[in-house]
Amino acid sequence: MLLAVGLVVLVLVLLKTGKAARKFAVTRGHVNAEVGAATGMLKARKAALRIAVRDRFRRAEIDKSTEA
Repeated sequence: MLLAVGLVVLVLVLLKTGKAARKFAVTRGHVNAEVGAATGMLKARKAALRIAVRDRFRRAEIDKSTEA
């Protein structure tokens, strides 16, 4: 009798733990997607800034070389 009660409690605990683990996995997936999107945006901004700085320096060099 005690063994049966113990097994029922164990099954209930395992079911609750499994449900929590699934929720955690879904949440982790959403967080990873958000972080990935934010990281991608930062990389794009960094690349755009790098290009803008490069173009500005090139324009400054061209202006110096064409001055009379």
